[in-house]
Amino acid sequence: MTAPGIPSLTLPQMLRERARRHPDRTALRQKDFGIWTPVSWGRYYERARRFGLGLKALGLSERGHVGILSENRQEWVFAQLGCGVVRAVAVGVYATSPANEVAYVLGHADAEFVVCEDQEQTDKVLEAADALPALRHIIVIDMKGLRHYADDRILSFDAVERLGAEHEARHPLLADALLDAQRPEDIGLIVYTSGSTGKPKGAMLSYRNMRAEAPAIIERLGLDEHATHLSYLPLCHVAEQMLTTFTPLYLGSVVNFGESIRTVQEDLREVAPTLFLGVPRIWEKLHSAIHIKMAEAGGYRRRLFERALAACEPWAETAPAERPLPARAVFAFWYLLVFRALLNYTGLRRTTVCLTGAAPISPLIVRFFRTIGVPLIEVYGLTETAGMVTGQHLNARTPGSVGVPVVGAECRVGEHGELLVRGDTVFEGYYKNPEATARAIRDGWLHTGDVVRMENGQIVIVDRLKDIMITAGGKNLSPSEIENALKASPYVKECIVIGEGRPFVAALIQIDPETVGKWAEEQGIPYTHFRSLAEHERVRDLIDREVAAANATLARVAGVRRFHLLTKELDHDDDEVTATMKVRRATIHAKYAAEIRALYAATVP
Repeated sequence: MTAPGIPSLTLPQMLRERARRHPDRTALRQKDFGIWTPVSWGRYYERARRFGLGLKALGLSERGHVGILSENRQEWVFAQLGCGVVRAVAVGVYATSPANEVAYVLGHADAEFVVCEDQEQTDKVLEAADALPALRHIIVIDMKGLRHYADDRILSFDAVERLGAEHEARHPLLADALLDAQRPEDIGLIVYTSGSTGKPKGAMLSYRNMRAEAPAIIERLGLDEHATHLSYLPLCHVAEQMLTTFTPLYLGSVVNFGESIRTVQEDLREVAPTLFLGVPRIWEKLHSAIHIKMAEAGGYRRRLFERALAACEPWAETAPAERPLPARAVFAFWYLLVFRALLNYTGLRRTTVCLTGAAPISPLIVRFFRTIGVPLIEVYGLTETAGMVTGQHLNARTPGSVGVPVVGAECRVGEHGELLVRGDTVFEGYYKNPEATARAIRDGWLHTGDVVRMENGQIVIVDRLKDIMITAGGKNLSPSEIENALKASPYVKECIVIGEGRPFVAALIQIDPETVGKWAEEQGIPYTHFRSLAEHERVRDLIDREVAAANATLARVAGVRRFHLLTKELDHDDDEVTATMKVRRATIHAKYAAEIRALYAATVP
């Protein structure tokens, strides 16, 4: 089953087709120095094609691998699709990764070329160069600060495009010949997993996988060619790939690239996209930002906000079209008075659909955004499923569920409640790791490693199979359920639950410095840095009350009975979280072993 109008073409073939059909229609918009510059489909294909041919001119091998180490920008997709045009494979690398992680991914992927955004990223590659025997060239988008580097391997992105134009003049039929030879089973992209429990694995995605994901997203989200999207989550993550490349190329919609990851809030307000994807941490930060804004407003504005929430919350889980007329009138009143300004502030006023996925999220956070008018739905997917494989319908918002399988995907519940998936979106395997591939795909079914339960025909994610805790009393508990209950508080940024083989549940908690800092200012509490704030007795009392409130929503056995406030923020460079901000539980448990022992040092009645 496929969505109508989706051609049987690979992603690069689809780019060529878009350029032929609508050469002057806008495909991308890039913001530079505060100005949004459009890029047409014709120009998109031309730059991608010439970049790919430039790689061929430099000696890129047949189906060779090219790393891309950059924040999101138009050159990222030019490089990715350029690789596709010449039948090479793009490999994304997180721009936030330290040199050792960059070295691992590029080395494991056997990258012959790497595209770097700027001097900072180039330095990481040069630092690791001795461990990268396959690396032949470093292609830099922004050459500022690099003119004096005496390394023949360094080339500018523009220079490679010029080489490609020259190569095309000598071989005018080459690009079309390579594209015509492309097949759905060809690998087009390698996406490395987050590596929260070990070394990242390179998931190989074929063009069949990518094409299958497009109709799934279009149908579930109700998208058309008029959809607009702001690309800001890392493009080396499959969640952003599905909305920046897979779907727009088949749909013909517009993608916007902001100036920087640091200007996302401003860019959102300027673009006002119709489609927005946020991982749970984004929604938690927006929730905290609104909380701070209301705290700053104070007085009658804050009271109005609280009254608006109380009036509209009862209908949060009901689709607007299905609400009775009185409920619609109440929402319209509070929307004009309060919520409209908040949605303008967040940049989400024109969204027709918003997504949360990639990790569990507190139902209270979802309910808050639905209350203020954000059309937020929960979706579920994996790198190994090329993105979304289940999702809620806009008119069926079952709280806490991730909806039902998308078009073309088949799901069932296996042993131990594990979710199994089958369909064309399921990846082709892990690069250079047949053992892990054999463990993941058995009898044609992808074993996701996620425990689920079915509620009224909807899929509810319980937790990762490997993370389910069994207490000393033999109770099975989901850490993520407990952690999300605490992270619903605007004062809690991160929470790591402990309980495996223990007599009760305890937690390591990281405060949110912005919201707790604002609270401390209002209370007249002096502090100088994160540690002094976290160690203040009144801050501990504040978090104690938040823990008690969260415990009231949990089963008694799942309640957090003791906690330790972390005195530093968890950091990627300290190997405490992954590039996607997933907690490395084993590292945390080892690093904070003394604090954990102290939590269980005395018997709690």
